[in-house]
Amino acid sequence: MTSAPPASAISAKPRPGDRVFSTATVVAGVLILVTLAAVAIFLVAQALPAFTAEPSDFKGDAENFWQYVGPLVFGTLWAAALALIMAIPVALGIALFISHFAPRRLAQGLGYVVDLLAAVPSVVFGLWGISVLAPAVQPLYTSLTEWFGWFPLFAGPVSGTGRTILTVAVVLAVMVLPIITALCREVFLQTPVLHEEAALALGATRWEMIKLAVLPFGRPGIISASMLGLGRALGETMVVAMVLSPASIISFALLQSQNPTTIAANIALNFPEAHDVGVNILIATGLILFVITLAVNMIARYIVDRRKEFSGAN
Repeated sequence: MTSAPPASAISAKPRPGDRVFSTATVVAGVLILVTLAAVAIFLVAQALPAFTAEPSDFKGDAENFWQYVGPLVFGTLWAAALALIMAIPVALGIALFISHFAPRRLAQGLGYVVDLLAAVPSVVFGLWGISVLAPAVQPLYTSLTEWFGWFPLFAGPVSGTGRTILTVAVVLAVMVLPIITALCREVFLQTPVLHEEAALALGATRWEMIKLAVLPFGRPGIISASMLGLGRALGETMVVAMVLSPASIISFALLQSQNPTTIAANIALNFPEAHDVGVNILIATGLILFVITLAVNMIARYIVDRRKEFSGAN
């Protein structure tokens, strides 16, 4: 009497639901790649005339495209960097408080408030920056210039309206704060309980447990959340366009009336009046922003892949 083949040797016929799901995921993945390639091809094709444009086609004193886009790239990176410097420490503190310190009912309420803050439109943040924040911080800017004017970042003359690159950075920090906080909070809550209990059993304090178990485990998530917030700050348009008085300059001064603008805000302000090669120039600056965003995400992915010593599988 022959024995039946083992169950592992029997090839199970895929169920219809599995085939539909597998096909849908493949189509979705391919669609993302096709969309990304289509955007890249469009930007490159439309941007080519900008690289050979005449000096008269550029606004300001720029003689070629790179002189035109240079200050815009600087302003974009400078404003986003300032926003992250202010937002990341505050976001980490809020996320740790919600996940490991606050009582359960208070943590749930704070979590809802943080999530609702992410739904506020950028126009509202821009109006708040112009009407409330800028007038409120202008006396502080005057004092900073008087006290620390010898330092290049706080050099005068100070802006009389408070609408400076630092004000924009503060508004951007408030905008990216809920994104970073929400992601870090979820990552911290996924920390294996055994890691936390082991640290406490060895005599660690609450903060030492967080430093030894929670933060190392959540480091890839913190980096990913920060890069997502950076992407929001890099592409923000309305806040920069509404708050800043743009100038095509490269300056690290934070409190002066002339401030570098960003690529996204420059496109929004100049596109309605652009024509012929001017449109291609603006699209070319969009291509530069597209490349910067891809580079930021690739760097973040590289950093996350290098730091997998703590993961849910350990």
